[in-house]
Amino acid sequence: MLKRFLETDSSSTTILIRLMTGAVFLSEGIQKFLYPDALGPGRFEKMGFPQPEFFGYFVGTFETICGILLLLGFITRGAALAMLVDMSVALIVTKIPIAFGESFGPFVLRDLETYGFWSMAHEARTDFAMWLGSLFLLIRGGGRWSLDRKLF
Repeated sequence: MLKRFLETDSSSTTILIRLMTGAVFLSEGIQKFLYPDALGPGRFEKMGFPQPEFFGYFVGTFETICGILLLLGFITRGAALAMLVDMSVALIVTKIPIAFGESFGPFVLRDLETYGFWSMAHEARTDFAMWLGSLFLLIRGGGRWSLDRKLF
């Protein structure tokens, strides 16, 4: 089962999705440390997370590590699975409230000019693209130019 998890396809174009997804996760993870008030624990506190300092740095660490793994194509499916969970939580916590125009459980609605489906779709565009990129890599693996293919 582990061998199947680490195997990858032989596609040479998978690297494009891997580089895009990995670079965005790496960048976003690092920024949670560089700008803690705006993107790290401060943002998590504004969203209503319990223990925002823990979760802000926890997510930043995972995004940084998984971003690097995706860029290298190493343990690609594992990193993609972790980021699929990360993006699913982000969509539920930050975008569902926008769709309904009200806070969701402990999570606080952002102040926007409009709410509803189209406002949510606009705000979710990057999260959704990253979710799909992660799903693609979970299904296909790292591709021809990955450490997964070279090592396994």
